[in-house]
Parts: sequence; C-alpha cells; structure tokens
Amino acid sequence: MTLSDDLATMCGVWHDRLSANDTAGSPLDHDPHGGVPGPFPYENLVYVDFDSSTGAYSQTNVTFRGREPHSRTFEADVADGVLRFRRLGPEAPRHVGISAGPGLIWFVSESTLDDGLRRYCEPDFIRVDGDRRTRDTVLWRNGELVRTLHVEGTRLSADPGHRHPLDPRGADGPVHESRSSTDQYLKEQS
Repeated sequence: MTLSDDLATMCGVWHDRLSANDTAGSPLDHDPHGGVPGPFPYENLVYVDFDSSTGAYSQTNVTFRGREPHSRTFEADVADGVLRFRRLGPEAPRHVGISAGPGLIWFVSESTLDDGLRRYCEPDFIRVDGDRRTRDTVLWRNGELVRTLHVEGTRLSADPGHRHPLDPRGADGPVHESRSSTDQYLKEQS
C-alpha cells in the first residue's frame, strides 16, 4: 500500500475528539501553546478530499464543540510518493506527508534545519483503520516540549463533498475554504 492509497482511505467526513496532556501526562483543560490556543477537550469535523488521479489533497478542520467555532483549510499535492503541503504561513518550513507503512502516515517538516521549527514544531502521526483514525502529536514551543495531543476520529460519511449537519457554518457553502495561514513560525509574532 502506498501513501496515495492511505490518503484515499482517509477521504470523508470525520468526527475528531481532541485531548491534550502536559509533559508529565496530566490532562490539560486549556492550552495556551497551540496554533489555535483554547480549552480541551474539544471536537472537530474534518473534511478530507484526495484525488488520486491528480494527487490533490484538501483538508478542512471545523471546530464545533468545546471551543468557539473555527475552521482551517490545508492543501497539498502528492509528487514522487510524498505529500507536499502548501506553506502554512510566513517563515513556515516545508511540511510533507510520508508513509510509515500501510495505514500509517507522518505529517512532518521536510527538514529540521529551518529556524521556524525552533519557535513552533508539531509533527503528526496518523493511523487509519477503516472508519477509525487516530492522530498523535507532540508540541515544541521555543525549543521546549510543552504538551502532547491525542485525537480519536470516527468517519461519519465517505462523501466529503457536502457540509455535515453538525457543521456550525451551516448546510450551504463550500466544504473547503481559502487555505489557512499561521504566524506561529515568525520571529516576531503579531
């Protein structure tokens, strides 16, 4: 199985439940360090589209429970067996998706030499098993390990082309919005 096969199995609408722990393993009820700081636990709808004929990948995460509604859209393309994300923001390193074997995917920085990674680094390890998916990350801020994150996902629909009834944006409109950008990698954040 290739990375493209695994991305194809992730297509659909997912209900993700996110929880976080500090570095001693205690649950966090609030995270000031994440790309979008806020309370834990919380829940997202995740729309994943992948066109295996073109290699185009789109993912939109929509917070709908436990935090204020918020959406973020990411775009990437598969080339030579590697998923290459569009830059996540100013001074952001190049992020890629790589296979770790059947049903296992890493979303990581392509190089650890980028200065922005000293300010913000959060690699993702994803395991896909049918209609279940987990994602685990660790977060470094300013070179220090600050928390872990665990996500349990359940597929709600195999069709990511329409907004789900739980989507706080309403039933009408596109699933994916304009690509999101973050300033987490900047030397001086606004």
